[in-house]
Amino acid sequence: MINFVTEVRIAARNLKRNRNRTLIGVLTIACGLIAYLLAGGFIEWIFESMRESTIRSQLGHVQIVRPGYMEKGIADPYNFLLPAKSIEFEKIRHFPEVVSVAQRLAFSGLISHGETTISFIGEGIEPDKEEVISSHIHIRSGSNISKADQREVLLGSGLAKKLGVNPGDTVILLVTAANGTPNAIEAKVSGAFVTAVKEFDDNALRLPIEISRKLMRVQGSTSWVLLLNDTTQTLQTVTQLRSTLPITNFEAIPWTDLADFYNKTVVLFGKQINLMRAIIAIIIVLTISNTQTMSVLERTTEIGTILATGLPRSGILRMFILEGALIGSIGGVFGIFLGFGIAEILSLIGIPMPPAPGMDTGFTAQILVTPRLAVDALVLAIATTLIASAVPAWKASRMNIVNALRCNQ
Repeated sequence: MINFVTEVRIAARNLKRNRNRTLIGVLTIACGLIAYLLAGGFIEWIFESMRESTIRSQLGHVQIVRPGYMEKGIADPYNFLLPAKSIEFEKIRHFPEVVSVAQRLAFSGLISHGETTISFIGEGIEPDKEEVISSHIHIRSGSNISKADQREVLLGSGLAKKLGVNPGDTVILLVTAANGTPNAIEAKVSGAFVTAVKEFDDNALRLPIEISRKLMRVQGSTSWVLLLNDTTQTLQTVTQLRSTLPITNFEAIPWTDLADFYNKTVVLFGKQINLMRAIIAIIIVLTISNTQTMSVLERTTEIGTILATGLPRSGILRMFILEGALIGSIGGVFGIFLGFGIAEILSLIGIPMPPAPGMDTGFTAQILVTPRLAVDALVLAIATTLIASAVPAWKASRMNIVNALRCNQ
């Protein structure tokens, strides 16, 4: 009885005997995996970049609000205010995974400059804490809000363009305060910012939260925004918050529940990657199946001789399956290393990209080959070669011994 190690050696010897055919199979798999890794790595980079930009420009990792705020708070936000000072807020600040926690106050109204008046959505922020949380908000002109007690306003670049204002200009903010009365203030434009979402830049502005509270005649905030050490800690932190905070007064919401555009983009690109994976799998299956079929036809006499010596038909089946698995493993490893090397080179050079939908500025992309993507590629290579080898291996194992021995006579 031949043991498994011997069977692997025989399969490797057979591959070595048919070097040209083996090389074609290995290169087919490697080229397929390189294409898969480059496309998948590009999309992985897009996902990571979009995820971090969404977190570090708008949402934070976790938001704490009053229960029901996300469903009813847009229409009536000031019935869902969090306290300006509380024991819970101080407790959250000391969580080891929390880098920063800041209060925000959402409001809306009209902004005027000269003869131009347009609507806006606003956020009252704590400038010092938001500098850490909103690190992916890029200042296009002027400067960020620097002091908590000055009447400075930071405008989205699209909003500033609509108003025709520059840093140093004065604008008027007109709102309906929480008690239903109108209120207005003058504020100096400190600068204009840009994020990854053009729609946000076209409508948003930021004020120091103390000025926002005076404008809206309220105390407190509509949300507490947390930035964590790492995005992977989000679910763990949400679970900890929900077990720590009174559920009747506070609701912890992870960023994934708020990032609708990101979630839909992941689903869309994920389906595209699955389609590409299926196309590559079909190409590999057809190529390896053809290679294995030709190998069976050329080795018919050899197969008959082996069967005549007493090797069971299952041994023939395993031999060809092992040959396919070896081709898949060699091609997979070769393709992964080559794909990773090409990805690193392209990332160092950078890939200039035009503005994506919803953006007004281009960017330089990279390719991120993650361990999960590499394992996925290796599994794809081995699985497809095993599938491709199944039919030729079965035919080889079912050969008639006498007819196989007489094949070349």
